[in-house]
Amino acid sequence: MVLMRADAAVEQAKAEVAAPLGLYIHVPFCASTCDFCAFYQVSPTAETIEGFIRGLGQEARGVEWTRPLSTVFWGGGTPGLLSARDLLRVAEVVHSLPGGRSPAEWTVEMAPASVTRERLDALRQAGVTRVSLGIQSFHPALLEALGRAHTREQVYRAYERIRAAGFPSVNVDLMFALPGQTAGEWDADIDEAVSLAPDHISTYCLTFEEDTALWVKLSQGRVRLDPENEARMYERTWERLGAAGFAQYEVSNFARPGHACLHNVNTWRMHEWAGLGPSAASQHLGIRGSNVADLGQWLERVGRGLRATEDRVELSGRLLAEDALVFGLRMNAGVDLAPLRLRCPEAPWERVDALVERLVEGGLARREGTRVRLEPKGRLLADSVGSEVMVAFSPGS
Repeated sequence: MVLMRADAAVEQAKAEVAAPLGLYIHVPFCASTCDFCAFYQVSPTAETIEGFIRGLGQEARGVEWTRPLSTVFWGGGTPGLLSARDLLRVAEVVHSLPGGRSPAEWTVEMAPASVTRERLDALRQAGVTRVSLGIQSFHPALLEALGRAHTREQVYRAYERIRAAGFPSVNVDLMFALPGQTAGEWDADIDEAVSLAPDHISTYCLTFEEDTALWVKLSQGRVRLDPENEARMYERTWERLGAAGFAQYEVSNFARPGHACLHNVNTWRMHEWAGLGPSAASQHLGIRGSNVADLGQWLERVGRGLRATEDRVELSGRLLAEDALVFGLRMNAGVDLAPLRLRCPEAPWERVDALVERLVEGGLARREGTRVRLEPKGRLLADSVGSEVMVAFSPGS
């Protein structure tokens, strides 16, 4: 028995050394706030941009980088609002880190209105391999309802420029179940996105986050939820994108072969990533936390060499196993329970096994050896399945 534990410890150590390490940089600048957006953002000025870039370098120097970066992701906000010169300055922070000059994947989110040849040239020069373009819809009225500050014409022009720049992988984001959106409008958005021939398409069901303009409209009864319509749109999306050659690998994500987002997959599998910038989340060196969501406070902390994270939580095996199941079951590949048991032996595996059995009996999941996958019916209820996982892991359940 002692020998088995030693072998398990050796295998676990090997897995940790080989595990991918991601970097997420939150660029908090936005020209305007979309009605659905709950991410931290501020209006850009020369002073705030200069402070942000200086703070990134200070924060990065305070992180213990135990192995080379595997993936990099710049989100926001709108990273593309930075000038070409400032994009290269942020890239230099990445380049200064182990593996920062040649990560396997480097994604930058861009809004159509911010895409210029100069910015794209800078990103290519930096080593960016993947651009994610936030289209959301091709219908002007729906864009206006979301508070999006771009036009159809800007979408087409931005996409053409991104393709001409030669990025190896391009993603487009769409949203459905928008207020007033018809099934025909959603079908047309899918068809229009497919006609662009991207490598990856993300399709997000609109969610109503607190402290957003849409949440206010919902609370006032000006918009309403329609779960049955959402389910129909989910199924329509999967059917149409599958027929167009995009393989679903997560509830909301579809890719041509070889173009799944590695950074997100590694995150969903509960590997490690370090977050830089105000409000950026990290899961690194046994701790999970998010940076303070205030540019001034973040700058003050990192400038003094202090941690910018708050709400720090020690990552127990129990917590990792819970989240690996919640997020892993959203992926079409599902979760292999055998290595997860080895990685997280203290998790309540008897309760997990009982839950899996209920899901299988209810036609929501199937079990193939040690791997559990959700059936299409189960993927429609992925949020509810995630809630059941959390109940199974809650104390006293």
